[in-house]
Amino acid sequence: MASPIIAIVGPTASGKSSLADTLALHFNTHVISVDALQIYKGMNIGVAKLPPEERKAKLDMVDCAELEETYSVQRFQQEARTCVESLRIHHKQVILCGGTGLYLNAVIDDMHFPQGSFENPQRHYYESLVEVEGSDFVFKLLCKRDPASAALIHPHNVRRVIRALEMLDDGISYAEHVKGLQRLKPFYTARIYGLSWPREELYSRIEKRVDAMIEQGLVDEVVRLKARGLQQSKTASQAIGYQEILSYLDGTYSLEMAVDLIKRRTRHYAKRQISWFSRDPRVEWLDCTTQSLDDMCHKIINDIS
Repeated sequence: MASPIIAIVGPTASGKSSLADTLALHFNTHVISVDALQIYKGMNIGVAKLPPEERKAKLDMVDCAELEETYSVQRFQQEARTCVESLRIHHKQVILCGGTGLYLNAVIDDMHFPQGSFENPQRHYYESLVEVEGSDFVFKLLCKRDPASAALIHPHNVRRVIRALEMLDDGISYAEHVKGLQRLKPFYTARIYGLSWPREELYSRIEKRVDAMIEQGLVDEVVRLKARGLQQSKTASQAIGYQEILSYLDGTYSLEMAVDLIKRRTRHYAKRQISWFSRDPRVEWLDCTTQSLDDMCHKIINDIS
């Protein structure tokens, strides 16, 4: 019988990648990323993708899509589960790591996607609205029609906003859909560990990370991606960090203003991540102020053993 999947989750800048990478080295296995943006080639610094030279173990489900591709949760589920089964065939421990809760649930839970093909007219209608009226207009439309769902989605996550409107047109509330995720049957047995920091310490880590991203060359990365069509990508161009630097490059913001916006929006995103994972009773929270990386590794290894 296969051992339970290990899933390392939590807010951005909490130390998930380091913990998962260290565990993978111990188990001589891979880490499967469950991050909605690390799948895109060329998006590295801005999504905190661990550089290959710093990885102790192989990282799967990164760099598997071009910027212009529309990459769905359904596709992620299929490809990530293929990675899971490949590791299990070779009797390897499976480790998932990331902060995109929906992607984690898509892998470990019995989630189905019967509706919303990419060719349906509703999607084209809302995409046209975005082009004509702007993304803020479409988000305000969602706020008016379904404020509970709008509260769960970042205004700049245009794909998710459009998806929520599509679901409404099909008679389904995105907010109710999220609640339903708590009642899904597991597809795999998993031990889920969440990394917890006091809010002020987490915010300090976020600010330091954003500053480090700028020092590491985030602006140059966005310039390169812009030349490859970043602004034509509905998902990548709206990502925190990329959107603000694009606005800096076109003269809308100063670099200082762009960096401040990245920090603020990342803090808000971290709060939503914590809220998502806190709804899942399976998550065992690890206090990062009282446990070292080694302490957490030993605990998880003992739990699995």
